[in-house]
Amino acid sequence: MELMRLGEPGAERPFVRDDEGVVRDLASLTDDIDGAFLAADGIPRVRAALAAGTLAAVDATGLRVGAPVARPTAVICVGQNYAAHAAESGSAPPSEPVLFFKHPNTIIGPDDVVLLPPGAEKVDWEVELAVVIGRTARYLSSPEGARAVIAGYTVSNDVSERAYQLEVSGGQWSKGKCAETFNPLGPVLVPADEIDPQGLRLRSFVNGEPRQDSSTADMIFPVLQLVHEISRFMVLEPGDVINTGTPQGVALSGRFPYLCEGDEMRIEIDGLGSQRQRVRRARED
Repeated sequence: MELMRLGEPGAERPFVRDDEGVVRDLASLTDDIDGAFLAADGIPRVRAALAAGTLAAVDATGLRVGAPVARPTAVICVGQNYAAHAAESGSAPPSEPVLFFKHPNTIIGPDDVVLLPPGAEKVDWEVELAVVIGRTARYLSSPEGARAVIAGYTVSNDVSERAYQLEVSGGQWSKGKCAETFNPLGPVLVPADEIDPQGLRLRSFVNGEPRQDSSTADMIFPVLQLVHEISRFMVLEPGDVINTGTPQGVALSGRFPYLCEGDEMRIEIDGLGSQRQRVRRARED
């Protein structure tokens, strides 16, 4: 099954697509798909309602697709988690996970417009597997313990402005990561027990031309290890999002031009769906 949020920005409503492809309304179970819903056994309750046949089918044609989880309190990102991407960035593979943050307000729907900051000239794409936390995680004792705190997985585009990230950063990457619209997320949240997070092909395209093509099997730090490691340094809360890193094939490599106004990105991960964003230049106030 696939959880989703449909509707205009700020007015999204919760739905589920069942295994037959029918979209069903979740209003009888929750007002939204957020951390509180996930922590209160939201996914098992949706499964039970599907089995009982109590969720009404709806026609979702034409509805905007929003991010599949509402209002995360944190977006935690992992840098250089694929060896080939670290190499194209000019770095050795890290011996410990590299962590940084994106502002939660960077998250938009999977097909929403991505805005280039005024004057930005080095905006890049990054297809990533995103982990959505379903239960509070603190000081997990082992990677296996992480399995119980993951609600599900979705597709993320960790859009980055490389000059802000590397040239005027002051040594910290978040300047290049936190512009509005810099984290398209979705289209759906797939429950964790339906996905092998280390066996997913992930790809990106710009204007229909291939850019990235890799597998999550090539992660330096696999998903369960990442969640375990991160819980040693911070408390993860239900609804938090973890971007797990991107493979090689980004503009930072020097092999491709950076994004320009009018470009179109397509980001996809097998089993989790695809997103498509048109790029526009933001206006200064």
